Parts: sequence; structure tokens; C-alpha cells
Amino acid sequence: MSGLDRLLAALAALAGGLGVAASAAAAHTSGGETLKTAAQFLLFHAPAMLALIGLAGAGLVRTGLARLSAVALLIGLALFSGDLALRALAGTPLFPMAAPSGGVVLMAGWLLAAVAVLVPARR
Repeated sequence: MSGLDRLLAALAALAGGLGVAASAAAAHTSGGETLKTAAQFLLFHAPAMLALIGLAGAGLVRTGLARLSAVALLIGLALFSGDLALRALAGTPLFPMAAPSGGVVLMAGWLLAAVAVLVPARR
């Protein structure tokens, strides 16, 4: 496993942990629905990123595309979930249009994942 793969896997695991923490916080704070959405996105995408790195490491998908997809998912999560969490917990946005921008990056990441799976891996 390359250093980049290790970093991406560690960040994916961190996203999963943050998703659990945000879920717990959502149950105990006002603005809980917004925080719950952020938590769900973190929890849904963390395993997807781990799967992409695992598939790439096993040579079952195009490695570069899978890594790029995982990076896009990570950036999208930081923008989308980060903005929602900051709004819920601090009452302020990350920056204008952070959540919609993150959502677009997440969609691009999923599209890249599809391409990584459909384009035959190099042998």
C-alpha cells in the first residue's frame, strides 16, 4: 500500500469517526437535523473511500482514477459536511456556497468511481 493510499485510508477512517461523533452531537444539540445530515454523509462516504483504496490496492480498478475519486470524495465531504456541521454548531458557514460546492465535488467523485470501475485495470 502506497503512502498516499495509507493517508487516504486514514482520512476515510477519520471521516467515519467524525460521523459517529456528529451523530452523537446531533442527538443533543439544537440544529440537530443539519448536523445529522452532515454525520450521515460522513458515515456513508467513509466506507466508500476505504473500498476504493482497497480495490485500487488489489489492482481490480484503475488505481489513479480510484485514488482521484477518493480524494474528490474527501474534499467534497470536508466542504459539504464541514459547512453543515459548522452552521449547526457555531451558527456560521464555512464560506459562501461551501455545501453546494462540496455536493458537486461529491457527485464528481462518484462519477470518477464509476469510471474507475468501468475502465479496465492495467495488468
